[in-house]
Amino acid sequence: MMRAMPHDHDHDHAHDHHHAHDGDESLRDAYAAAVAAYRADKDEAFRHDPQSPLAPGDREGFEGLRYFPADPAMVIDGLELLPYEGDAPELFDMQTTTGVIRPAMRAGVLRFELSGTPCELVAYDFVGVPSETLFLPFLDATSGADTYGAGRYLDVAPEPDGTWTLDFNLAYHPLCAYDARWSCPLTPAENRLPIRVEAGERL
Repeated sequence: MMRAMPHDHDHDHAHDHHHAHDGDESLRDAYAAAVAAYRADKDEAFRHDPQSPLAPGDREGFEGLRYFPADPAMVIDGLELLPYEGDAPELFDMQTTTGVIRPAMRAGVLRFELSGTPCELVAYDFVGVPSETLFLPFLDATSGADTYGAGRYLDVAPEPDGTWTLDFNLAYHPLCAYDARWSCPLTPAENRLPIRVEAGERL
């Protein structure tokens, strides 16, 4: 089932995929199969779930979401969640597409390298909303062209060893990309990546 409700953001994304590494073809194949199965399940939810963001008349002919090909290089693991030390306040009001305010906090920063470029993303937590994941909305050089102009989302949870993994193959569009009745958090400007992230969901 899709757990997002109108005036909420979509946190229904899997974290139990296999991590693929360049030296192990069997792991890469298993990872690609897991991503393909996850995407097929999401397409089925868009067609048949009562909470599908698609209008009822659009569901029967829905042919599936579009994605960039799954790429193991877009999985970055072993990351440490660093304390947020920026100038913005730790507690703030996150704006949404419908004007609803979502009290949020800057829970930490993940620094990594992607496509040879040093990057960082601030991870957010919503105040008063218990969750096992942190919220990472982001913009990149595909936003507004190949992907939704307001950005895409990742949800991340700590690994058993306390490290964090970013899997951009699981990047997804907010539900307001399909129907304006959904209220979706707007990506803060601090989470704009300077590169094209050709992974995950696309227009």
